[in-house]
Amino acid sequence: MNFSTSFKSQLLQANAESFERLALALFHWQAHHNPIYRAYLFYLKVNPNEIDDFKQIPCLPIEFFKYHRVLSGGDSEVVQIFESSGTTNQVRSKHYVPDVAWYHQVCEAIFAQLWGKLQDYHIFALLPSYLERNNASLVSMTDHFIRESQSPYSGFYLNNYQQLIDTVEKARQTKGSVLLLGVTFALLDLAERYSLNWPEVIIMETGGMKGQRQELTRPEVHQILQEKLGIASVASEYGMTELLSQAYAYKLGRFTSPPWLKVIIRDIYDPFTYVKSGKQGGINIIDLANVDSCAFIETKDLGRVVSNNTFEVLGRYDNSEIRGCNLMI
Repeated sequence: MNFSTSFKSQLLQANAESFERLALALFHWQAHHNPIYRAYLFYLKVNPNEIDDFKQIPCLPIEFFKYHRVLSGGDSEVVQIFESSGTTNQVRSKHYVPDVAWYHQVCEAIFAQLWGKLQDYHIFALLPSYLERNNASLVSMTDHFIRESQSPYSGFYLNNYQQLIDTVEKARQTKGSVLLLGVTFALLDLAERYSLNWPEVIIMETGGMKGQRQELTRPEVHQILQEKLGIASVASEYGMTELLSQAYAYKLGRFTSPPWLKVIIRDIYDPFTYVKSGKQGGINIIDLANVDSCAFIETKDLGRVVSNNTFEVLGRYDNSEIRGCNLMI
């Protein structure tokens, strides 16, 4: 059994006590078997053998996924390339995935931990900007959720809002919870066109306007959706092309992560120094599900840690390139 297969067999049973052991094991393997990450460590003059605390592990700037094939192991055949959204002229991130079944297994395990079994839901997906592409990780995850829900009402919707509403109304009359997962601008479009009263429907936004509307803060978005859709709170999903794991917020944008994903906040002026819990800074993520790519990522999101497995996302850095990325280019 190779390292990747062996590691995956342990990961979904991870807990707070086993996280550091697993993180260090994966770091030492990726430091030797991921050419891009290995080169990055070399330029930083980091000796992997001297790392014995997961907070000492350098995180790879997320821009590397735009310009390089970030892949560990070397002998795995890539079966799916997830690609980030963006305009025609933008360089998009690419996540090379040898094992899509593993991605779906991870997504389902996280959902089950935080929300329950998929079979207990009718899942409606309002993801127009993603459906227009065939390589979005969010669509792959949601398609798996829809199929696993086994509900005749579950499905994707583009701009057919009236059909969506009619089908939700039918699902509300049956056993099972109704979940509407939507990209933020599409949920706002729905809320502007219709006044609904869905107190028991779970509305979950995935964030972002994708260039379709003026950017709003999360509290502003949630207030509009609550008033127009007749709900008490709005749930949120936090994920990205470069991660295989997700975090979820039941309300107020406070995300809970699975045991194998940890958020650490870096100083905005010193990317190799971490700040105390409660302080704002740049979000670094250790996602141990990224066995076949890189598990240690420096994102361009700003946030703060609320507790050991709860965090908030407060915004984005500007579009300036990370200096470490230019070293590799």
